[in-house]
Amino acid sequence: MSTPQGRHGGARHVTALTMNPALDLTVRADGWQRGEVNAGQSLQQDAGGKGVNVASILADWNRADWNRSAPDRAGQGGALSVTATGLLGRDNAAPFEALFREKGVTDAFIRVSGATRVGVKLVDGAAQETTDINLPGLSATPETLAELHATLSDLSARSDAVVLAGSLPPGVPADYYATLTAGLRAAGVFVALDTSGAALNAALAAPVLPDLIKPNIHELEGALGRRLNGDTEVLQAARDLIARGAQIVAVSQGERGALIVTATGAVFARPPRVQVLSTVGAGDAMVAGLVSAHLDALSLEDAARRATSFSAGSITRLGPHLPDPAALAALAAQVEVTPA
Repeated sequence: MSTPQGRHGGARHVTALTMNPALDLTVRADGWQRGEVNAGQSLQQDAGGKGVNVASILADWNRADWNRSAPDRAGQGGALSVTATGLLGRDNAAPFEALFREKGVTDAFIRVSGATRVGVKLVDGAAQETTDINLPGLSATPETLAELHATLSDLSARSDAVVLAGSLPPGVPADYYATLTAGLRAAGVFVALDTSGAALNAALAAPVLPDLIKPNIHELEGALGRRLNGDTEVLQAARDLIARGAQIVAVSQGERGALIVTATGAVFARPPRVQVLSTVGAGDAMVAGLVSAHLDALSLEDAARRATSFSAGSITRLGPHLPDPAALAALAAQVEVTPA
């Protein structure tokens, strides 16, 4: 996939961009009923947004991974540093700042006036289902976008990978990620994209595709404008993106697992059964796993195993966190990887 050393030697660096972060308010209410008065069991607030989640998961991996014994790191590179950037409301930035301090993530967010949006997650633990209610984000101005562009230019010059993740807030054109992708790839930066809707449509219609694309099956169908009936059609759609310049296409399909395709092969990775606390961030954890696998130059099978274990491990936690290294290793050993 890549060499395990950073672009400039030594440590590798990942920048994760979140244009539309959110404070995730997770309410656990087992068996809740629409239109009824429901009893909740717990309430938790987490700094979130897809890029924030990717940064948090990568930081967990870094702390767990580099403290292992030397044989476990054979053939792999130096330490990983993670920077999170994007647009963040000043009025409620504290939870994000606390997360970044705790995880050792460099905070390069542009502060804007107002409060970052709130996303409400209703978790039914008994049914192992999560209902999302996402509120709109803060509007971006030309001035804040210009400041963010300058920050990204500086960070990308030092980054081995840039993750473009999540929705775009009001004031940001739908082709924003597509434009960023073209510039970053021209500069030799590995680009991972995880978005949906108009932003994904524009990115997949652009002449230069991201290196890594990770839609779920419904997002991919929406971007292509057609149903994908069966694994053969999903595989062909992924191969079409590879033929157009993507290096890795991962199509997640919920509890079934994920189809992961490169120019040299395709595998289907099926996760082990776990006790689900929340499915929020499962796709973000998969992105983090694939990015780390790219930086560690893993084979396709090992990359699929790592990414799937990250995803399975994350749903056993509330918030963007990995389980401890032993639990993560046990999950990875249980991932079923088969040729597609």
